[in-house]
Amino acid sequence: MGGLAIRTLALSHFRSHKAQRLQFDGRPVAIVGRNGAGKTNILEAISLLSPGRGLRRAAAEDLARRPEALGWKISASVSGLAATHEVDTWAEPGESRQVRIDGKAATQGSLGRVLRILWLVPAMDRLWIEAAEGRRRFLDRLTLSFFPEHGEHSLTYEKAMRDRNRLIRDQVTDPHWYAALEAQMAESGHEITANRRAALARISTATDTDSAFPSADLTLLAADGTEEPADLAQALADNRRRDLLAGRTLVGPHRADLLARYGAKNTPADQCSTGEQKALLISLILSNARALAQDLGRAPILLLDEVAAHLDPQRRAALYDEICALQAQALMTGTESELFQALGPRGQLLTVEESNDGSHIRQD
Repeated sequence: MGGLAIRTLALSHFRSHKAQRLQFDGRPVAIVGRNGAGKTNILEAISLLSPGRGLRRAAAEDLARRPEALGWKISASVSGLAATHEVDTWAEPGESRQVRIDGKAATQGSLGRVLRILWLVPAMDRLWIEAAEGRRRFLDRLTLSFFPEHGEHSLTYEKAMRDRNRLIRDQVTDPHWYAALEAQMAESGHEITANRRAALARISTATDTDSAFPSADLTLLAADGTEEPADLAQALADNRRRDLLAGRTLVGPHRADLLARYGAKNTPADQCSTGEQKALLISLILSNARALAQDLGRAPILLLDEVAAHLDPQRRAALYDEICALQAQALMTGTESELFQALGPRGQLLTVEESNDGSHIRQD
């Protein structure tokens, strides 16, 4: 059947792109150009066809082309999970991002029921050695790819936690003010943890032991050890005094961490070399894609920014072979076309050039 795919993509006043219209045929796409030409902006636009703030986590007003600041728009024709859809997302100056699917207003969450999109960007290279917040965000992107409702549970939890933290900052001690919020946090927090664990289990079972990329053994480390809603509700109640002293909520899934080990070496990811850490990330994205292809019957779209630059020729070729075996539409950026030589006619080539009036794209 092939994978999920972008068929046409139109950009209007998005980042460095004043007006672009691109056509794809479902094959992997190599996007080549000098640094700063606007390659990653194309991937970012596609990432906004999924729920959330995209691969750079940019605010809506920061996506508009400068200096015009007229607002921006992305339009795409996509081969989705069940049918072909026309998807538009845009933001007017000073307004929040809007979504329309097949001409009807929709929520961002609805995008997850049309497409599944995974990405890997250079900012993730330090994932295993930096703060837990980035790993939680990475984990939740993986989880969202399996469970579109995961975003709604996260929003419910975060809103209730913000309200609880407001009580804490105001030094409110009346237990009745806390009970309802903690019940909401317990219910949604249980769903968040259950979805995270299920996603990690699926990724683990989809790991290819014959892959050129090392397998990663993943562990979800809960900050409080609670699993059931009643457990988390009790932990939040028991922890109020400590939270009042700290000025914030100290237990719950917002404090969890994702740990990884290099399977073959049994080495924690944060102790691996830079190259090994990158290879582990690629392995996780490929395993995530394989699991989704098995579950949905169609591979997700992959956005791989500068993924080939630090791979040796053998691993580059292996990556392209695995992408093609998945029948996934992967959009990959690089500074030189030679990086994609092993892909050959199995892929499309776009060349992005920078000029005084912004980015221009040539489809070869």
